[in-house]
Amino acid sequence: MESSPELSFTLAYIVFCLCFVFTPTEFRSAGITVQNLFGSWLGSEDVGFTQYHVRRTSVTVLVHSALPLGYYLGMCLAAPDENLLHVHQVCLSVCLSVCLSVSDGWRTFLLASLGLQLLGWMLVIYWSRCNWTYHPISRALQAHVRPPHSNWGSVASSINTEFRRIDKFATGAPGARVIITDTWVLKVTTYHVYIALQSECHVTVTESRQHQLSPDSASPTQILTLRVESINPAARAFHISLNSTEYSELREKLHAPIRSSANVVIHQTIGELFLDTFRSQVDLNPPYTLPSGQDLEPCIGCMQVPANSKLVTLCHTEESEGDSDCQRCFCRPMWCLSCLGRWFASRQDQQRPETWLSSRVPCPTCRARFCILDVCVVR
Repeated sequence: MESSPELSFTLAYIVFCLCFVFTPTEFRSAGITVQNLFGSWLGSEDVGFTQYHVRRTSVTVLVHSALPLGYYLGMCLAAPDENLLHVHQVCLSVCLSVCLSVSDGWRTFLLASLGLQLLGWMLVIYWSRCNWTYHPISRALQAHVRPPHSNWGSVASSINTEFRRIDKFATGAPGARVIITDTWVLKVTTYHVYIALQSECHVTVTESRQHQLSPDSASPTQILTLRVESINPAARAFHISLNSTEYSELREKLHAPIRSSANVVIHQTIGELFLDTFRSQVDLNPPYTLPSGQDLEPCIGCMQVPANSKLVTLCHTEESEGDSDCQRCFCRPMWCLSCLGRWFASRQDQQRPETWLSSRVPCPTCRARFCILDVCVVR
């Protein structure tokens, strides 16, 4: 039994609309997104983050509101027997002729589609008044106008500046991105950008979900849901989702307090558990005092924090000059404790984590062997 062209086109168009609105990886790779199709007009997100998303959300509303009308026009070609585009005259009589020549159902659908498109244009025109003052993103920025910011444009400039920095935390799909800068917590969605000031918000881990299948990992994935609330009554609360493996990185960037609900258990990877143990053990070692006149340089691993660790031979073994002995390192402090811990873990046998703490690895700079007892925090 052969399917009718109308049914085939309807199913195909529904799938296309769902993929275009929710944008799976395949559509993003093919460039079938609002951001890619209108990229020349939207500009660069790195240059003007807030202005870019004001334009992007406006174009998204116009494009998505045109999808029903696109279905009608497509059916004109897929089902010519329906006389959906039977035009007796041209110019001003086109719309009237179309409405008079089709069935009541299609006439209602066409009028509804045109009305939705007209409503989208009216909404975007309203948003654009007074230099986009009425746009939802501009209203969200307006909620944070207070010294030193005199207006919402000043708040936008602050967010634009911090977004251009390389040390921001960013994760998530394009329709639900989470961005954390030094001052702001941002959630970018299809039609809006939620904004919270770090100094005014608190975060609560409200839910955790376990997924056995993940496109990015062969192992089960835990997704955490966090609620961001602000003491500013004008700022709307919102939820963010992220992988539990990114939770520790979020904590490092987020200065606001994080609370966990009583029924939420956050699973850590073996690398994260080792890094916590590594820091605890290093804190027990004697600190290293920086010589006078020497300043700490940025860590050459992450270039985000000062290099606050130094290798000093403190352990003693009964063997002399053996291959397992620790060696003296003459390098100045060049690595932060987190990067050095990750380097230590990366040089281990991943199948035998019980041996990690007692093993020795080469210095990432000079290759002198050291153990965890030789790592000192720079004071």
